[in-house]
Amino acid sequence: MAISQWPVTERPREKLLEKGAKALSDAELLAIFLRTGYQGTDAVGLARELLNDFGSLPALLGASELAFCAHHGVGSAKYSQLQAALEMSRRFLRSELTIKDSMSNPEQVFEYLQSELCGFNREVFALLLLDNQHRVLQFAPIFFGTIDAASVYPRVVVQQVLEHNAAAVILAHNHPSGVAEPSHADRAITDKLIEALNLIDVRVLDHIVVGCGQIVSFAQRGWI
Repeated sequence: MAISQWPVTERPREKLLEKGAKALSDAELLAIFLRTGYQGTDAVGLARELLNDFGSLPALLGASELAFCAHHGVGSAKYSQLQAALEMSRRFLRSELTIKDSMSNPEQVFEYLQSELCGFNREVFALLLLDNQHRVLQFAPIFFGTIDAASVYPRVVVQQVLEHNAAAVILAHNHPSGVAEPSHADRAITDKLIEALNLIDVRVLDHIVVGCGQIVSFAQRGWI
């Protein structure tokens, strides 16, 4: 049965207009983006297939063009549209952070870092560099590792902070496994970076670990 024949309250687009985007499942949101499926499968069915094959929405959004287009029912045009939508989302979140005190709305910071980091299939360590009003100066991915680790060097972090004349910094990295729980190594490198940045009077406000739909904040746990 085509989506147009579904009860109005169950159609993703009408449901979004009535209840808002947050009321929709991942499959329903993706179906609105896809608009159509293929013969014998509607857009919601195609969305469910994609989510099942990739394992999660973040994994799908972070997929390469080759992996995305290998699935029946989508191609390069849809991949390009998806990447454009993702970049618009990142730019919107970034613009919001550049005009506000980032610490006044930590949820917005979490959303932005998740949009930047959750799609990587290897570990990436980044800095969110802030001015003295805690507004964002720059998002800087500086270390790229393997599926479960990235080497982090305090000297390079200090160089980046000085280069952008940052007054404070939020550390961030992803866990490609999807589990955001920090490791002992994560806590150890955080302590080293706090010590190194204290020498140049730059404060570490938080260290945020991004997983698949999960965020762990060192500050919220009282570790910073």
